[in-house]
Amino acid sequence: MSVHNEQKRVTVADLRRARREGRKIACLTAYDAAFARLVDEAGTDVILVGDSLGMVVQGHETTVSVTVDEMVYHTRLAAAGRRHALLMADMPFMSFTDPAMALRNAARLMQEGGAEMVKLEGGAGQMAVVEQLSVHGVPVCAHLGLRPQFVHKIGGYRVQGRDAASAQALCEDARALEAAGAEMLLLECVPVSLAAEITEAAGIPVIGIGAGAACDGQILVLHDVLGITPGKPPRFARNFMPGHERVGDALRAYVEAVRGGRFPAPEHGF
Repeated sequence: MSVHNEQKRVTVADLRRARREGRKIACLTAYDAAFARLVDEAGTDVILVGDSLGMVVQGHETTVSVTVDEMVYHTRLAAAGRRHALLMADMPFMSFTDPAMALRNAARLMQEGGAEMVKLEGGAGQMAVVEQLSVHGVPVCAHLGLRPQFVHKIGGYRVQGRDAASAQALCEDARALEAAGAEMLLLECVPVSLAAEITEAAGIPVIGIGAGAACDGQILVLHDVLGITPGKPPRFARNFMPGHERVGDALRAYVEAVRGGRFPAPEHGF
């Protein structure tokens, strides 16, 4: 049995129940109504309107240039296409530098865009922001590990948590953000063993991308799943189009692979 139910919307409570019952959570990005509909019909549990749109839709080298207005616009488009999946939207670069700003921008994503959860990048330093959002009824997914908005600070897209000190810091960040009220964690590009440790210790769902199969669920960028991302695909991605003539069939194959434990495979991890 999947989290996604054709008769109702997926909720945060459904995601927590899936974790408790050991059912894998399938997540994908979408940025407009047409693809959100296809992703939703494939049985995806969570649709993320990611600031990755800056790269895969707008053609930029990073996500840094994406604005709140653009996120509200694309979230509103995706909301028009989905029917059942929980809709999550990214808080873009510099849109949550203090709790008051975060609350204003999260409110826009929910009220104007139709988001039901927001995702923000940052460690324990974002505890006050997460607390403020949580107190005011905004579900938060905390994004740890490789944080694309930090690309200029860390000098590229690198695996995080390889050494003992940084691994311990990631574990502490995860505990702190959960304590602050985060409803979900997303781990990007961290060693498989570290992701398994964080997932085991967490009391909330943990979604992975390049973080191994031990996480409670997986997410990929839509364009990677369809094999249309320019250049060399990231190690953690898989093109599901081969063997399928229709986009919807490829998306369903991804969802079924996540739920069946066939994706990610060992070669997709670090």
